Amino acid sequence: MIAKLTGLLDDTGPDWAVIDVHGVGYLVHCSARTLDHLGIRGDKVVIHTEMQVSETDQRLIGFASAAERNWFRLLTAVQGVGSKVALAILSALNTEELQRACAGGDAAMVARANGVGPKLASRIVNELKDKAGGMPTAPGAPGAAIAAPAGSASADAVSALQNLGFKPNVAAMAVGKAVEELGEHAGLNDLVRVALKRAAG
Repeated sequence: MIAKLTGLLDDTGPDWAVIDVHGVGYLVHCSARTLDHLGIRGDKVVIHTEMQVSETDQRLIGFASAAERNWFRLLTAVQGVGSKVALAILSALNTEELQRACAGGDAAMVARANGVGPKLASRIVNELKDKAGGMPTAPGAPGAAIAAPAGSASADAVSALQNLGFKPNVAAMAVGKAVEELGEHAGLNDLVRVALKRAAG
């Protein structure tokens, strides 16, 4: 499994790039946002990747950030969303906008993407509404929801706040602030205690 490529940008097209890694060119399919982020031919690039293998095809999908890749995985888990549709959504919306749309049930925002009708947009928003709160937004954004790997103290804290009745995005924001305050290695009880204050305040 190829998870990341570091090399030189060799060539680009409307929805793909070729990354030269020590003389081997990897064809990577990307969203428009990722292509913009890569820069110009000859630039050194780091790209997060997802390998997709089917009976008839195998392809590398590339992302400017791990957050974008996480959203791609979530999107393609929804019935009717293949890699092309997921990349179209990630071209139309950044991860923060996508999180807001899913957490707030805003199907019209998701339907702005090419090839996404109202029916599919509603299904995406409904299926991802509960998962959106624990997903990362733009790195370094003030009060950004944190990247909460499953099984981590921060993910458990988000879940605990949701069980207490807080909305997913509110819970994630509060835990994000608690992590900023206490540090990444804080225990679950401390995180919940501080996050509760932030969510209630």
